[in-house]
Amino acid sequence: MPFGYNGKILYVDLTNRTIEVKEPGEKWYRTYMGGTGIIGETLLKEINPDIDPLGPENVMVFTCSVVTGAPISGFNRFSVGAKSPLTGGFAESEAAGYFGPELKFAGFDAVIIKGAADAPVYLWINDGKAEIRDASALWGKDNAETLTALEEATDKKVRVCGIGPAGENLVSYAGLQNDIEHFNGRTGMGAVMGSKKLKAIAVRGTGKLEFADPEKVKEIAKWHREKVKVHPPNVGLTKYGTPGLTEGVNAGGFLPTRNWKEGQFEGWKTLAAEHYHETIFAGRGTCWMCSVACKRRVQAETPYKLDKHHGGPEFESIGALGSMCAVADIAAVAKGHQLCNLLGLDVVSTGGVVAFAMECFENGILTAEDFEGRSIGFGDADGMLWLIEKIAAREGIGDTLALGVKGAAEKIGKGSEKYAMHIKGQEPAFHDGRGKSGMALGFALSPTGADHIETPHDHAFMGEGVSKLFPLGLLDPVEPLKTDAAKVRFFYIGQKAWGINNLLGLCNFCSVPIHAMTFPRLVEAVAAITGWDTSLFEIVTAVERGNVMARVFNNRCGFTPADDKLVERWYEKMPAGPLEGVAFDREMIADLIQLYYEMSGWDTEGRPTKGKLAELGLYWLPEAE
Repeated sequence: MPFGYNGKILYVDLTNRTIEVKEPGEKWYRTYMGGTGIIGETLLKEINPDIDPLGPENVMVFTCSVVTGAPISGFNRFSVGAKSPLTGGFAESEAAGYFGPELKFAGFDAVIIKGAADAPVYLWINDGKAEIRDASALWGKDNAETLTALEEATDKKVRVCGIGPAGENLVSYAGLQNDIEHFNGRTGMGAVMGSKKLKAIAVRGTGKLEFADPEKVKEIAKWHREKVKVHPPNVGLTKYGTPGLTEGVNAGGFLPTRNWKEGQFEGWKTLAAEHYHETIFAGRGTCWMCSVACKRRVQAETPYKLDKHHGGPEFESIGALGSMCAVADIAAVAKGHQLCNLLGLDVVSTGGVVAFAMECFENGILTAEDFEGRSIGFGDADGMLWLIEKIAAREGIGDTLALGVKGAAEKIGKGSEKYAMHIKGQEPAFHDGRGKSGMALGFALSPTGADHIETPHDHAFMGEGVSKLFPLGLLDPVEPLKTDAAKVRFFYIGQKAWGINNLLGLCNFCSVPIHAMTFPRLVEAVAAITGWDTSLFEIVTAVERGNVMARVFNNRCGFTPADDKLVERWYEKMPAGPLEGVAFDREMIADLIQLYYEMSGWDTEGRPTKGKLAELGLYWLPEAE
């Protein structure tokens, strides 16, 4: 019998209203393990690269890993993948919360969705059984209303992963929510789900996972809990959550401000953790079996109504709706964050789009006529909130902005492309690469477009911090502002370390490489859970296999080295602050990306070689023949 996983994958064809269970076998699980691996293998086998991401031919993969649901802090994430409507390439988006473990307890390791329903439906999974149900009454409801309705229709303890109106309206960066405060935000998976008329997947599981060495699992879990209590990064996250990053990022000069024009925001103090907690903070939230509890909850009556059940802003929300838009009101940022949660919008892309619109207005490309008589420039909190609702409904200018900055600029024209900051069509998360050159390379080379969950962040590996990467052979401390061959090596190795979290569904705030977990203990945990005589080498090889499959998928979709580039503004000198005068050189970045290709076993066009595919056991790919 399998340990740590169920050995069962649920296949749902919405066009034909059929449900099938497949059991791939231990070799398949050991080869692909979870997240990036299972998504990559499925998309390469199931999808023609020329399909419309919003057509019925697209396939959605909801997947846990072989260790999801083990009672260790952070072993609770799941991934969703498909062909992205935002980038036109490989999509993977991760979320924590309770949905992933619940799916495992219900008897399945993954759900693969094909086709499209002819009317709104939801999928009800309950202890090994699944059925497609009518969701006509749910269509048009926000995420909170949907959750309440499904609790009444199924089980009070149900876990729901679903879409809001933004997904129904096919906003290119619509996300998925579970329990209102956990999001698969990136790459537009909500739009794909909306195109399939799939409102939600509701799951209830009362089963238990069997582990190969349950006593060892308990021992590691206890050790990890004790480490979390005293490990400085985890202690900080428990106290302030990710908003605690705001002050340091601003002080370092890499807090994106006014659509990436600047690296410091004069209004940062009213967005930072101390003011946040003195004004709107209403308690902490957490994820399944997590000892960190980094989630924030907020409550207020004025000047904006905030409901503690609808989630509190994270650092990315503060960057997106605060500094990027030059909005210095934490209550307004929190309101925007809750609107995104309820309507089903990725807050990162939303902030990038709103800031783009504000800069277009300030440069006369968009006018008050485009905004129904409003003047929406930087600093306009109410204008920001108004645009969020317009985007989700695809009304007026919101219909254009729903395409993302790349698509919107193509439609608007008039030189607006100059202000559209993206990589591969995806708006970046809010860390200016001019202050983190390794992370910048990660943004350029991520298969999903600019994505902070796909890449290591330089500052975590300065000084003694690099010791976390010693087991992978990286021994020299990282210099965030240095951009050379050593930095490419840092990213090449660090990408594999970071990728373990996406492969195994581990929270970045509980696991390796910067928090309380260590590589040796992680390997012990995987072995104790699955019973496999495994190693760090096997796990890292599976990470690389996933990365390479994602690259092959993008190659098939027409991506070239021209798509491996930085945000345009990073080639401009930072105007002021600690990073004044810092900018990237285009030719140097192009050379370093070619160096990464060589390190990876890819050719000059960024295509994995036959030798690399053979090394990873990907013989079944036509590219390996």
